[in-house]
Amino acid sequence: MKGLIHLYCGEGKGKTTAAMGLALRAASRGKEVVIVQFLKDGLSGEVRLLSTLKNVTIFAGKVCDSFTWNMTEKELIDTKNLHNELLKKAKEAKKDVLILDEVCGACSCCLLDEDLLKSIITEKDDDLEIVLTGRNPKDYMIEYADYITKMEKIKHPFDKGIGAREGIEY
Repeated sequence: MKGLIHLYCGEGKGKTTAAMGLALRAASRGKEVVIVQFLKDGLSGEVRLLSTLKNVTIFAGKVCDSFTWNMTEKELIDTKNLHNELLKKAKEAKKDVLILDEVCGACSCCLLDEDLLKSIITEKDDDLEIVLTGRNPKDYMIEYADYITKMEKIKHPFDKGIGAREGIEY
């Protein structure tokens, strides 16, 4: 089976949810799944459940709880170093499916070695399925993607001041 590249992007809700659904589908068929979460702590509900499956490996971590625009210079440097370590681990891991969650955001904030990322995308094994998620994908991500799904926000509870709810948004 030829592996393809998926890109779930846009301002709407559901990019990570779609990627985790694909991870669950692949894992249920015995595929080895590696999930790398950038800018996230790996503690959302779906990731916690996926981490209990023997054929799913998750690499995630946050240096701090601040949004990128509030991080100190040291926190930004530490975040970039952590993200690059996670990406290197994912590149070396045995897998059939590689999910790079919020990779677009990590790139937009210059918190990832894009040459390493490009090598993963362009030099992938023929049967490796790659999923990229996040807002504002880079041109090369769009170019190499076989599937592109753009999530469009039309209406969202956050606009009314309703915050993220456990079990629904995380």
